[in-house]
Amino acid sequence: MSFDERSEELARLRKEYEATGIEPHDLDADPLAAFDAWFAQAQEAGCTEPNAMVLSTVDSDGSPSARNVLLKGLDRSGETAGFLFYTNYESGKGSDIDATGLAALTFSWLQLHRQVRVSGRCRRVDESVSDAYFALRPRGSQLGAWASDQSRPVADRQTMEQRFADLEAQWDGKEVTRPPHWGGYRVEPQRVEFWQGRLNRMHDRILYVRSDQDWTRTRLNP
Repeated sequence: MSFDERSEELARLRKEYEATGIEPHDLDADPLAAFDAWFAQAQEAGCTEPNAMVLSTVDSDGSPSARNVLLKGLDRSGETAGFLFYTNYESGKGSDIDATGLAALTFSWLQLHRQVRVSGRCRRVDESVSDAYFALRPRGSQLGAWASDQSRPVADRQTMEQRFADLEAQWDGKEVTRPPHWGGYRVEPQRVEFWQGRLNRMHDRILYVRSDQDWTRTRLNP
């Protein structure tokens, strides 16, 4: 394959990162506390949807998939510490997670030239946690959880909208309860990496690795 003009254009597309660097001791010894601090800074900086994250999974055959979802909870302590998100259990990501029990997350805060990568075990949260979150969702989102057979083929947009309208009428005047096929997952981190963009692509990378209940911090080459 030739290196064409479009490839050259993309190759020259770059931005120097001149942010202040980080040392391992600049971050909290607990990576979840360190993440919380960085997340607050991303909010203060006005990053677009700072809780957006790429969720990566593999299916039972080892085929990878990735998609954007939203972080909707952060447990900071105990055996259930981790990152929470919610979805249809029967979706592609739900099927992958139920098959392997593993997942990875990537947060990108471009305005700050920062990235956080998380990987570890992933499992469903307690039904009470899913119920509590579902009750906070806008009514339209609650109905959408019932209306969508997520990741499955549908004939056309009209079919989806009719399904939503039918459910809207069915639940009229009643509190919408959580569908049994919909709920939360928690990614329980085993590895967390903090990445800070630096000049000349000499980026700072600080990796946390979990051993039992303890964490070790290591600087990585960029």
